[in-house]
Amino acid sequence: MAKYFVAAIAILLVAGGAYYWWTMDASTTPTTTPPVVQQTATSTYATTTFSIVFPQNFVADDSYSYNQFKGKPIYGVKFTVPLTIATGTNLSADSYLSVETLPRANTCTGDIYVVPNVRAATVTESGVTYSLATTTDAGAGNRYEEMVYALEGSKPCTAVRYFLHSMAIENFEPGAVREYDHDALLTAFDAMRHSLTLKPLTP
Repeated sequence: MAKYFVAAIAILLVAGGAYYWWTMDASTTPTTTPPVVQQTATSTYATTTFSIVFPQNFVADDSYSYNQFKGKPIYGVKFTVPLTIATGTNLSADSYLSVETLPRANTCTGDIYVVPNVRAATVTESGVTYSLATTTDAGAGNRYEEMVYALEGSKPCTAVRYFLHSMAIENFEPGAVREYDHDALLTAFDAMRHSLTLKPLTP
């Protein structure tokens, strides 16, 4: 009988210890709260022909011109990504979105904004029709990606250019930098493009 009594006491002690450690662990485990998504403040950039909403941490430059066509610059305004996006990643800080115009263009298509001879494709988003031309290039560990959305039928011919410059991640020491979030950057650029509003020309 004593054997059974001792066994029962042992079982009770083990169960009590397990319950104690379980409650202690539950009480000391920190609760995690979801990170607060920071809403980036925005500003509006406006000219006599268009307006666009952009994040305030982007850098606007209205002295910009696209100069890859020799002797034929394309003028506009660019919005360079902030250092907070590029720092610590393989994204170069000279990446940007720009709004450009070609006042003398007879047909407003994306391919007239890029140097390589590419075929533009027609895409429609939220009721807006674009002529989209895309190009990619690479050299010396650098990668360049351009997407030009020309607004079909716009006068003057207006286009939005995405210029993404990154470095090959494999050229860095492991852990030195992280791969930049390509999709998130495109989402930010898309939001800016969707905010573009053309103003009617005054007679």
